[in-house]
Amino acid sequence: MSATNKVRVSFWRVFWPSLIAGCVLILLFFILFTSVIGSLMKSKPTYEVKNKTILHMKLDGAIGEISQNEVNFTGLGVDSKTGLADILYGLEKAADDDHVKGIYIELGSPSCGLATATAIRDAIHQFEEKSGKFVIAYHKGESVSLKQYYIASAATKNYAFPTTNFEFLGLGAELMFYKGLFDKLGLEMQVVRGKDNAFKSAVEPYFLSEMSDSSRLQISVYMNNLWTAIKKNISEDRGISLDELDNIANNALVRRMDQALEHKLIDSVLYRDEVLQILADKVGAKDFKDLNLSNFEKYAQAKFENQQELAHAKTANVAVIIAEGEITVDGNQMASNRLTKLIREARKDKNIKTIVLRINSPGGSALASEEIWREVKLANDEKKVVVSMGDVAASGGYYISTPSSKVFAEKTTITGSIGVFGVIPFTGKMLEEKLGITFDRVSTNPHAVLSLNKKFTPEEFEMIQEEVNSTYSLFLQRVADGRKTTPDQINKVARGRVWTGVDALRIGLVDTLGSLQDAIDFAVKQAGIEDPSVRYYPKVKKDIWMEMVDIINSDDEDDVKAQKTIVPQEISNLYYQVKRLENLSGVQARMPYEINW
Repeated sequence: MSATNKVRVSFWRVFWPSLIAGCVLILLFFILFTSVIGSLMKSKPTYEVKNKTILHMKLDGAIGEISQNEVNFTGLGVDSKTGLADILYGLEKAADDDHVKGIYIELGSPSCGLATATAIRDAIHQFEEKSGKFVIAYHKGESVSLKQYYIASAATKNYAFPTTNFEFLGLGAELMFYKGLFDKLGLEMQVVRGKDNAFKSAVEPYFLSEMSDSSRLQISVYMNNLWTAIKKNISEDRGISLDELDNIANNALVRRMDQALEHKLIDSVLYRDEVLQILADKVGAKDFKDLNLSNFEKYAQAKFENQQELAHAKTANVAVIIAEGEITVDGNQMASNRLTKLIREARKDKNIKTIVLRINSPGGSALASEEIWREVKLANDEKKVVVSMGDVAASGGYYISTPSSKVFAEKTTITGSIGVFGVIPFTGKMLEEKLGITFDRVSTNPHAVLSLNKKFTPEEFEMIQEEVNSTYSLFLQRVADGRKTTPDQINKVARGRVWTGVDALRIGLVDTLGSLQDAIDFAVKQAGIEDPSVRYYPKVKKDIWMEMVDIINSDDEDDVKAQKTIVPQEISNLYYQVKRLENLSGVQARMPYEINW
């Protein structure tokens, strides 16, 4: 054979050995990886604290009903949400834990509603009263918000960094209106509200440039109620009159911590090392460097997860079902296809004697709300359902509470908003004038083409109005049946209007004011349960990657905490608003506006 001849090798003779070798390598890597993970998981210690420990409460970021922790690979960070259930249970267990000597509050920027904030501060009071242990709060950073102070003011002592700014200016709201932008674009929103739904102001930004009188009235009323509740609690804790608190806010008398000290909102102005030395003295440590500070959130989450592991492993007789987020048919918020399954599971469990439905939702899809309503009714017919309202239980969030046997709300809960609306954009003019795109149509019948690019005729608009009115009538009937009255009576307090828990009790939309624990206690007593075992749904499942993060990270207070998703809050809010528009198909039973606490 000449030197110029080429040796030909069959493709398949190379392909198959390479494929087999690659598969073997992948298999070996997978086995090695899972064995390492398994070893780490088995070696993960039970969360315990040392003797003379002080729990360090930070509460930075979102606070939901139950904790959620996931690694966000696209954002290269960690999406985390601290659970209210964890916090309350953690404070309860810490009161009985002999290793825990007290709590040190040093809040970040908690993102939650006022009902959640009130529940936390009430639990702090219960911790102090039950255990006799100390709670010390320290205010630091560039600025302290009213919400931060409101939670921390429940502490026995409040100290602050000398140059930290203090925002004690009352409550305020700012709404964004899009009509001017839509006019410039040539975009028109065709809005349909339920009959007499003047307070259902969610759609006002699409066709008005400022608040209507009804919208301004309801916001003013509920905001003043919330401010009154905040003042009352601070007044009781700090011994300052309600009038003086109003005077401070009206005249902006407190902008720095030395002014806060002058007006008795705090006890002293100190540097952090001085506060740590006070803590050291309280536990008998020689120096603050000898303090055992342990992360309260980790402590609380570990205690709650351990309790729930036991509750799901053994027989439980009380179900607490979390209904949190916007109501949708599917998706990653309060999806009816998931929530109905959880309610059905609790209903069919013969060991579960009663169900507590914890609602924290501004509403959403009317259809999904009806699906959830049906499952709540079926459950209440078999074993009584007790509703506990969190920060918000409005519109669809209120709708799903109506077939229950008892409704609890916090004083600062936002509820009601009994009304519906629909929004249909008309894009034809915008596309023609801005892009030169036109449309033509052929149909067998007059209304066969209901397009976003074709403006509704008066007859078509009336057809849609009838459907929206029909949904509103059903909403009124659902509430009337649940409240043992008539639709006409409910309509007087409905029409889309929002109420606080205090007013909702006064007008008969809720049965009593109380916390989630109050609702659980009532449900237990109503069901005649002597030894309650509470199981939360859905079961908390930690991301395996978060398990690795927890294992790798030590519990040292000086460690840098896991990075959260790096997206500015303003951009995140705008993205959220755009995503909400995608869910506006069909008739909506939704809050009149978004409340950012």
